[in-house]
Amino acid sequence: MEENFSDYFKQTGRVAKDYLETRLDLLKLQAAGKLSKALGLFFSVLMAFLLFFFVIVFLGMLVAFWIGEKAGSFTIGFTCASGMFILLFIAIIVFRKQLIERPLSKLLINVLIDEIDDRDDHVHIKDKPAPAAPATEDPARPGYVPDDEAVEHQ
Repeated sequence: MEENFSDYFKQTGRVAKDYLETRLDLLKLQAAGKLSKALGLFFSVLMAFLLFFFVIVFLGMLVAFWIGEKAGSFTIGFTCASGMFILLFIAIIVFRKQLIERPLSKLLINVLIDEIDDRDDHVHIKDKPAPAAPATEDPARPGYVPDDEAVEHQ
């Protein structure tokens, strides 16, 4: 009887250890998935901003040269273009919540909500079959303790 308890506790310890290791691996994979999505979103937004930056710089140069040709002085043209950039910078600072923070927050929230919806679509708790009842007499299973031995006799 003591041998069965010893085997039972050893088997339970192994199962618990395997469960914890599997759970830790699952958490690592979930964290890696979320990190990869966040990094992907970050780099795509960064690339969009870089592209936007280069477009603005080249358009600014175009405007500066155009004004410079019309005014007869490139100094005046680049000064006007710099003034436009300063006004654009002030407008972005003043309206940063409406132009940058809120759209980025909404984008991040939508990505996370889509991820949660995808996960919920794949896991249907209601659709899972009920677990099968364990066999009452299966001494071939490791760590099996029959019910009559598991109850303490007085």
